[in-house]
Amino acid sequence: MDKHSWAWFHRFASPPYLYKVAGLLTPWFAWSAALLIAAGLYGGLWSSPPDYQQGDGFRIIYIHVPSAYLSMMCYGIVALASAVGLIWRLKLAHAVAVAAAPLGASFTLLALITGSLWGKPMWGTFWVWDARLTSELILLFLYLGFIALTRAYEDQRSGDRAGAVLALVGVVNLPIIHYSVVWWNSLHQGSTKFFGNDAEIPASMLVPLLLMIFGFTCFFAACLLKRIQVEVLERERNATWVAEVLR
Repeated sequence: MDKHSWAWFHRFASPPYLYKVAGLLTPWFAWSAALLIAAGLYGGLWSSPPDYQQGDGFRIIYIHVPSAYLSMMCYGIVALASAVGLIWRLKLAHAVAVAAAPLGASFTLLALITGSLWGKPMWGTFWVWDARLTSELILLFLYLGFIALTRAYEDQRSGDRAGAVLALVGVVNLPIIHYSVVWWNSLHQGSTKFFGNDAEIPASMLVPLLLMIFGFTCFFAACLLKRIQVEVLERERNATWVAEVLR
């Protein structure tokens, strides 16, 4: 890294600066999420036509796909923040990981529930020990284990380190989730081609889906920033700047 990159890096390692930036960005992401999700729901539930095979049952895709995508993306953030915390020993990186984990667990649970509801009419059952479903369930357990480990120690630094090690070990599950439908025989449908001449989803269905993905991502960002603020205040509760902020 050059000097400017290090300066930027260490600026975000400052608790007051991170708290301030998170507060400034949260409303932008929150309003963007509200607008994108509203547009996506309108397009997905009312404007797009029924699927020629699944009928209106396919519309659960507008919740399931963004949730599944964020379940994996959020774990990537947890693992990356944990790695930064371990390598550069930045306490705020651990704070970001701790703030993100419950959100990731929530999206993973939502992906599993919506997937089960979608699977019932498609497979005739709510659950099968399919490779994709099983690896997604393992992801939920990894989130829960991370949350439990970070809270199990009286010494916060020990909890952060233990959770970080688990997060990094669990990264191996992400490619398993993604490629499970390729590596094993799976009831779960394979990856859908969204773009190009051989696209498998028409624009009338694709546009609302992209709006929902972007909307969910903005919602996640707004929630994460707010949780980061809370986590920073908790970790820095004895600092003088916190007393000034809460005054």
